[in-house]
Amino acid sequence: MHTNPPTPHRMTRRAAALLAAAGLMASIAAAPTAASAQTLDSPLHIVVGYAPGGATDRVARIVGEKLGAKLGVPVIVDNKPGAGGRLAAQQVKLTPANQNVLMLANPAVMVVAPLVFKDNNYDAERDFVPVSHVNAYDFALAVSPTLPVRELPHLLAWMRANPQQANVGVPATGSLPHFFGLMVGEKAKVQTQVIGYRGSAPLLNDLIGGQVPIAVDTEDVVLPQHNAGKLRILALSGDKRSPFAPNIPTFKEAGLDLSATGWNTFFAPATMPKDKIERLAATIREVMQDPDTQRKFKDSGMTPVVSTQAQTIAMLKAYKTQWAPVVQKSGYQP
Repeated sequence: MHTNPPTPHRMTRRAAALLAAAGLMASIAAAPTAASAQTLDSPLHIVVGYAPGGATDRVARIVGEKLGAKLGVPVIVDNKPGAGGRLAAQQVKLTPANQNVLMLANPAVMVVAPLVFKDNNYDAERDFVPVSHVNAYDFALAVSPTLPVRELPHLLAWMRANPQQANVGVPATGSLPHFFGLMVGEKAKVQTQVIGYRGSAPLLNDLIGGQVPIAVDTEDVVLPQHNAGKLRILALSGDKRSPFAPNIPTFKEAGLDLSATGWNTFFAPATMPKDKIERLAATIREVMQDPDTQRKFKDSGMTPVVSTQAQTIAMLKAYKTQWAPVVQKSGYQP
């Protein structure tokens, strides 16, 4: 049986359908990925409220390097130390809507400071929008090699016997390590004199040199010096032992019923358009999913976190619910 050849009309419809399908496939192949579509029209500034070299600064630089490639614009880390990170928040809240600025902040700036400082000149909830939670960390209590103690109970006994010398250095006044240092003293019923530094680097220099006997800072900052034998970490603040330091006990294991964690989270000024915030949140999440980014975090002794904007907002709410009563009960005053 013979079939009739296609009529010109039928050929035209078929050809049109094939051409349409080919065009659709070509457009899909040529369409930019979500990451490459997230371009901005000017450089992105990441503001860090601490000196270079600390944990928050390193997070900003790891993420910023990858973020610049995905956004198609330079990403510049601006260190604005002062007032325990609050100075940066005061400046970032004033950012005009047409500027691309994010702040990388920790609980000291966004949770503790609003509870203990009467006039911050910023409102953590009104002036900022959470963008992306990117890492979590423990706190380390370390001692100078000049101090003759090797376990936490021994340190607490030394502090009770030498109250005039029991100074605890922290990377910034009003920082979360500062607050955690007070918690240690309160829990152990030991009087402590907290000394605030302008960043982790000068704090560790003085600890190693014996100018300050005790320090509290984030695990990732202190651990390399511990591994090098320049100081001794006596306890870490997690609920379980750190994967980066399995031989160091938690405070609970060392006999002090205390645990705490911190985080770094990107915040946008409330002046930034909502669609731009959502684009940045999605792109940062892509960066945090990148295996190379995760490797760099872990190589720096930090735990990476992949989070959506909604998950970030929920985390912050739960954190404030947990810690606000603790901060208030401590009676800490600047």
